[in-house]
Amino acid sequence: MKLLPLTKLGAREEPLGTINFGVFLPWISAANGNKLFVKIIHEKDQFLQNIQPLKFELNHSTDPDYGDYWSTHLDIHSITKLKPDSAWGTNGRYVYRYCLENPNLDENKYPNKLLDWIIDPFASEFGIGKLSAITLGYNPYQWNSNEATWKTPDLSDLIIYELMINEFGGSIDQTIDRIDYLADLGINCIELMPLSNVAATIDWGYLPIGYFGVDERFGNRKDIQKLIDAAHQKGIAVLIDSVYAHTSADFCYFYVYNALQYQENPFMKGTDEYGKTPDYNKAITQDFFYTVNYQWLKQFHIDGFRYDNVPNFWDGPTGNKYAALAYETYQLIKSKKDDPDWQRFYSNGKINLIQCAEQLNDPKGILMQSYSNATWQDKTLNAGENIAKGNIDELTNLGFMFCLDQFPREQTINGDSMQKTALQYFENHDHSRFICNFNDVEGDPLIWQGNRSSFYKLQPYLIGMLMAKGIPLLWQGQEFAENYYLPNPSDAASMGRVLLFRPVRWDYFYDQIGKSTIGLIRNLIKIRRNNPQLRQGEGYFYNDQNKLQNKGVILFHRVDGRNFSLIALNFSGQEQNVPFTFNFAGNYIDELPGYQDIGNITQGETRTINVHSNYGRICTIKQS
Repeated sequence: MKLLPLTKLGAREEPLGTINFGVFLPWISAANGNKLFVKIIHEKDQFLQNIQPLKFELNHSTDPDYGDYWSTHLDIHSITKLKPDSAWGTNGRYVYRYCLENPNLDENKYPNKLLDWIIDPFASEFGIGKLSAITLGYNPYQWNSNEATWKTPDLSDLIIYELMINEFGGSIDQTIDRIDYLADLGINCIELMPLSNVAATIDWGYLPIGYFGVDERFGNRKDIQKLIDAAHQKGIAVLIDSVYAHTSADFCYFYVYNALQYQENPFMKGTDEYGKTPDYNKAITQDFFYTVNYQWLKQFHIDGFRYDNVPNFWDGPTGNKYAALAYETYQLIKSKKDDPDWQRFYSNGKINLIQCAEQLNDPKGILMQSYSNATWQDKTLNAGENIAKGNIDELTNLGFMFCLDQFPREQTINGDSMQKTALQYFENHDHSRFICNFNDVEGDPLIWQGNRSSFYKLQPYLIGMLMAKGIPLLWQGQEFAENYYLPNPSDAASMGRVLLFRPVRWDYFYDQIGKSTIGLIRNLIKIRRNNPQLRQGEGYFYNDQNKLQNKGVILFHRVDGRNFSLIALNFSGQEQNVPFTFNFAGNYIDELPGYQDIGNITQGETRTINVHSNYGRICTIKQS
């Protein structure tokens, strides 16, 4: 894979108010009667009926690598504005789109044989809906001086908080205002739901039409740089949710060739259950998404990626799709060892780029067969949901998942050695709030909610997740028992999954349920931070159906050298007393309130462990 020549693509401002436009449209040549135009208008004029966009023709040439290339340059200040009250010629944001005149278009469907509303696939800013944008007089963001010394955290130290900007904070600026809150909570990484451009105003963002910037409903490129800068200053890494398995039907490279009724497509290949699929066997497609990764790493200083829906662009460990992209992105970082702008990824001889796959079908396999160093996995969540609904047989599966049984810890591929792990979560954007599993949900189907009075039942799940092996992930508002229900894809209200706005209800932070839940989570994060065995240690599940699971209890330990913690979880509604033979001698203290320290234990000694109902216990050997 190689980087696309971004210096000739998209809309780029040159000195003295000149804007250059450039776009690759393979197989669309002037020789075949095609003409490409750009329609452009100042953003302030776009809703005024007496001011229409100006239209300019692009010139055709041939790029030696990617074929048909269209470009032009406009001297904005020298072009006469059509109305005296127009903002044309002044600095600010201009919105634009391409339109293609093609002799073979059906004039009944496309008046004047003109295909309008073609989105610039290389735009770095966006307007409303299907408009691309460029800011005249743009001043690049000035990063804080501390950014030069920022280091992406080690994989084993991560605690991730997933959020959607407009639901979490309302805007990028309001999200920045809550960075202190997130740092105080104890997390050190945020995972941002898709920032890529989409056509709808309320949308999760999983049908992209533009990849090289942030969607206008959140802000602009400088705004997101400001957010990432602020996060780094508070010790928080930033991942972005990257959607490369499918696009919207409005994405340029599907939209244009579909309208022209081409039998083949130089970029796309078909449809999956979510959208239109890129063809990764094409060099331009490979290079496009590789360049998108580069742009976000270079210009926006992100710390890594959460790759959405990896199964839909997986063709094996040596294929052209996901495995190749993850490999090339890792090699890109590796090649920047001596570049001061990329030093955040280098620490103690390791590369800390985060490449997290959403591979729910085979999470172990993706870690072993690709350059992913982390993966989402639903096995912990699924076991938890079944337990919450009364199936205690799933306690065994949950115990093994808390220890990531048979998941690789480290892998060497092509001589590159890297840590490997999986995420641990009971909530994320794809699922209802976990509290919905305890009772029948209430209210209208579109806005069903779980009963928050059952919040205390969340406690053993939260304790287990934050003490488990792997990377804990919290979903926005989970820390104060947010209780939205999310319709399943098969529900009558399934459209409400993506198209319903669910703002985080910050008023929950102040009620007693919210205070209790966030107090527990803050304490658990602090415990994890203070104990290396809970961050990087091995896990062992004590699988004893008769003595433990049948009573609703899970026991597992985390150990790293001499550092040892025993975690006991009681998912039942009754206090439980279970026998346990200690394999590690020491002076045991209780990390959670409500218990008296066990005290000194000799190796092989058996004690009865008391665990409160719907709660847990963390017994750690005190180090002298």
